[in-house]
Amino acid sequence: MAASMGHRYLRLLHGVTPWRNSLLHCENTALSHFLQSLRKLPLRAFSTNTRKVHTAPARTLFLLRPLPFLFATGGGYAGYRQYEKYRERELEKLGLEIPPKLAGHWEVALYKSVPTRLLSRAWGRLNQVELPHWLRRPVYSLYIWTFGVNMKEAAVEDLHHYRNLSEFFRRKLKPQARPVCGLHSVISPSDGKILNFGQVKNSEVEQVKGVTYSLESFLGPRTSVEDLPFPPATSCSSFRNQLVTREGNELYHCVIYLAPGDYHCFHSPTDWTVSHRRHFPGSLMSVNPGMARWIKELFCHNERVVLTGDWKHGFFSLTAVGATNVGSIRIYFDRDLHTNSPRYSKGSYNDFSFVTHANKEGIPMRKGEHLGEFNLGSTIVLIFEAPKDFNFKLKAGQKIRFGEALGSL
Repeated sequence: MAASMGHRYLRLLHGVTPWRNSLLHCENTALSHFLQSLRKLPLRAFSTNTRKVHTAPARTLFLLRPLPFLFATGGGYAGYRQYEKYRERELEKLGLEIPPKLAGHWEVALYKSVPTRLLSRAWGRLNQVELPHWLRRPVYSLYIWTFGVNMKEAAVEDLHHYRNLSEFFRRKLKPQARPVCGLHSVISPSDGKILNFGQVKNSEVEQVKGVTYSLESFLGPRTSVEDLPFPPATSCSSFRNQLVTREGNELYHCVIYLAPGDYHCFHSPTDWTVSHRRHFPGSLMSVNPGMARWIKELFCHNERVVLTGDWKHGFFSLTAVGATNVGSIRIYFDRDLHTNSPRYSKGSYNDFSFVTHANKEGIPMRKGEHLGEFNLGSTIVLIFEAPKDFNFKLKAGQKIRFGEALGSL
């Protein structure tokens, strides 16, 4: 028995030994090739007090280090952000309320340092390039598949009809695709997603739940008294009280986010008169819901066009907020408006009054009438005055289409 086990061990050892010898031979061969490649490197020698040290060129070593470092740090940060989002989704499934985690000042400053205005102008020019007839269908089909566009609602379904991306983004809808609700006083001006809505309290507005921005920073100071359809309140009152013109009224707001696949035109949400336009040149950061939860006062940083006037219950305003690749905001009746223009510097604003000696009322708009358009999709913010019994017919996060009811008395 013992003899047979000894013979088995010797046979096993005899079989392993050649395999081990071949492995050592391979290692020695690889090592010799590596040493030969090192000898071929151009070496530089420098003297010290004790010995000579030979080094490879510093440029070669430098080029090998930054790229892996950037990939490692960038990938690590992106992975951390994805993990944070995953953890938030899991907590939301459990019904737990997650406090918003806001970006630090350095993160906002770093994001604003990206030349998004220049990139958006370049994107706008690219959108104007006419596509070859044979390339239009595959390009637009890819966009339709990516963003879930419903081309059955388009006035022209033939993809070859759209000469460039800009025409496709600004496609019109069939007249019956968006019936305008006549039962409610305020309708949705566009397709999109409801980020937030409700009463404005303490001159602060919620861009999403738990993240606010200053009403005065967003709309700008009420200095143009001659342009207002109503007298401003005294200087000692809050900015909110300057907008509420009638006793017993409240100030309301609604934020609608337009995704890239949404219908990009926007319409008048009610019967009102536009008396004043204020253009804020600014950054063009992304305004998707994730960024709105991360960057405080995001809408105040970005380029925007504020239209103010009045409706039957007092003050009414509609603000079109620009975003990355959406530097172009067009208002159909305002030919003097030029957004994302290099002649305007960030941090300023320019005013234009539609009230003139010939037209003392401004621009009348009917509910559902075409008002303007985005180049790709962005955000619309409504801020208006209404009686206390005004009720929204909405839920936060719901999808809405142009013409559907926002609220009524």
